[in-house]
Amino acid sequence: MNRRRLTPLLRLQFLGLLMMLGIAAIVTRLWWVQVARGSEWTAKVRGSSALTVRIPSVRGEIRDRNGAPLVQNRASYEVDFYLPEMVKGYRQRFGRPPETEYRATINGMPKDMKEADIVHIVNEGVVPRLDDLQLARDYNADRLQKHYRTNTEVPFAYMKDIDFETMAKFSEHDVGLPGVDIAIKPVRSYVYGALASHILGYVGAPDETNKEEARKFTFYQGDVEGKSNIEKVMDEYLRGKPGIRYMKRNAKGAIEGVLREEPPQAGGNVVLTIDARIQMITEEALGAVGRGAAVVVDPNNGDILAMASVPSFDPNAFIPSIKAKEWDVLRQNKANPLINRAISGFPPGSTYKLVTALAGLRKKLGNARYNCGGGVGYGNHFFRCWISDKGGTHGVIGLADALKVSCNSYFYQMGNAAGINAIEETGKTLGLGQTTGIEITNEQAGVLPSPDWMRIHYPRERWTSAYTANVSIGQGYVLVTPLQLAMVYATVANGGVSYYPRLVKNVVTAEGQTVLNDRGEPAVPQAPRVHGDLRVDFTPDQIAQARAGLWKVVNEGGGTGGRARIDGVQVAGKTGSAQAMTDGKSDTIAWFSSFAPFDNPRYAIAVMVQGGKGGGAVAAPIANRIMERVLAMEAGKLEQKLAWTAPAQRPNPFQFLESVDYKDSGLNLRDEDEENPGDSQDATIQMAAAGATPDVEPEADALGRVPPRAQRAMRARPVAPPPQQQQQRPNFFQRLFGPRPAQQPPPRQQAPPPTRRATPGRR
Repeated sequence: MNRRRLTPLLRLQFLGLLMMLGIAAIVTRLWWVQVARGSEWTAKVRGSSALTVRIPSVRGEIRDRNGAPLVQNRASYEVDFYLPEMVKGYRQRFGRPPETEYRATINGMPKDMKEADIVHIVNEGVVPRLDDLQLARDYNADRLQKHYRTNTEVPFAYMKDIDFETMAKFSEHDVGLPGVDIAIKPVRSYVYGALASHILGYVGAPDETNKEEARKFTFYQGDVEGKSNIEKVMDEYLRGKPGIRYMKRNAKGAIEGVLREEPPQAGGNVVLTIDARIQMITEEALGAVGRGAAVVVDPNNGDILAMASVPSFDPNAFIPSIKAKEWDVLRQNKANPLINRAISGFPPGSTYKLVTALAGLRKKLGNARYNCGGGVGYGNHFFRCWISDKGGTHGVIGLADALKVSCNSYFYQMGNAAGINAIEETGKTLGLGQTTGIEITNEQAGVLPSPDWMRIHYPRERWTSAYTANVSIGQGYVLVTPLQLAMVYATVANGGVSYYPRLVKNVVTAEGQTVLNDRGEPAVPQAPRVHGDLRVDFTPDQIAQARAGLWKVVNEGGGTGGRARIDGVQVAGKTGSAQAMTDGKSDTIAWFSSFAPFDNPRYAIAVMVQGGKGGGAVAAPIANRIMERVLAMEAGKLEQKLAWTAPAQRPNPFQFLESVDYKDSGLNLRDEDEENPGDSQDATIQMAAAGATPDVEPEADALGRVPPRAQRAMRARPVAPPPQQQQQRPNFFQRLFGPRPAQQPPPRQQAPPPTRRATPGRR
């Protein structure tokens, strides 16, 4: 009986216990969601009480072989317009925004479309408020409209790279306009201006935005990407990882603070083989001419120590963008400062006689002697030796002396005796006719002509001994780059090992650890790579025979390279002069390639000058200055300091150069015989492309110009609010679009028009 009376009570207690447990579970869950993990869940709610901001990644630095920074990052302040936020604010304040019509192509069919008139919204709601604070700037309205139409996920950059004073003014007045934000971005800084500009390259905004990624964030700040050269080729290692900032905003849309932040990660630091001091010496020496290139390599491992091209440019001009007019001036410069001549193909002239000599040595023709009677005839063609223009001949001559005096007749005959196939094979072993693979964009392969090559490119032509004669002296169709030629002479300098040139030494983290690729290997090869080895087909005596001829060019009387001599140092090298076609016009190319010291070479140099009379008078003095200063610096006799370098621009880059001299060099100009380009077939230069277009900022158009102050004074100003509202703090959208117009009060109650809108309670 007692159990029957207690049963309902037990049931009630049991039910109450279940209810208490349920309530406890709900409370626990609410605590878990709102307190323990509140910031995390809140951050995932976009556009309501939280927002996410993508923080751009920080690119790694680019340094020289000694650790000197060539490219770093600096902070840049930018005023951005988040256009959807502006449209949203306009809609909440005034209702449906004004619209504009345009025609789009959808699925291949034209269709009339409508969208919010973002230009009207900005001009009427944002620019006047900024102008009141003297912060408005002219902009390109057409670009704004297109940006809203095609790239709305990404903010529109209204003002780029503003100075600290302007940024401080924004901060002082707390410009809390919906969709207007000041972003701090890392941008590139090319530390020494134009120094190594053709190596480093430049960066810019991606051609296409990753819209899927952009939609994950409330505010999206994208990364830049490499557009050319090291910045582009090594982009995957230089590019860091972006960060995320989770921010809290209230129901009115005002941002109240940061919930948490995942900081961005910096990219890897790229270490080059370049020695910035040698690079500066090379660029200073090359600045004596209007158009040219110079390369300095270590013959013992293929490291590129310097690579310069003139005219040059300052990549800082592209950061964060370049004005349209400035870009047009740079792009329309007929001397093409954006082109890297060090990796462009030119006819090598007599510097190629070294390749022909090696082909003859391969065919056991080292002891052959040929007669120079002023020229040699092949078929209907008579190929002259340059000495005939002076009324002379070289007579019967051997290999070393033929290199010394650069006798065309000798190499016409040796080239045909060895055969075009031997010349081609020797060129391939030395890396000619193919790109080197360095981390530079648009490198040209040059041309290594042969009967097979002619059948492909000129199927109606037939290879003859006349073509072989032309190739033998570096004319006709043969083209080499200054980088390739430097590696050819480096091979002979070191005794026969043909290395691949190396430009990137390593990629390291901020802590100095080597960065690995996807295969777990270092990002770049750590050891020199061998392309070919002359020692397989040549004896040491044969290579020494070629070296002896190069020594005579510089150090014996009558040699064509006497202006490359250095007191106390034995230099070996070869001059060259060639004819070429540049933009349909005939041009002369002056060359000099050398190495030193002769017995233990540490540097090999190739210099090319467009518009130079001859290699001995124009290119050799440049190579001399580079070699002399590099050796002096190495010996501690010259302190080469790094400094800001202006772009190399000669007043008349197309001026024909008879010779090059340096007033402070003390160079003893010797009256040596100088070869001329001769009358061989002109080759068309194989010029490297200029690279990708940087970020070009268009000029302001009519709709994007801020009216002068006289016109602004004529505008109808909004009526003052009623007295009871004057002490109220303007809300979020009132600061953007102004107070809602009140009913028209009697004229005597109107306040005088204010000269500047101020926010109550703020300075």
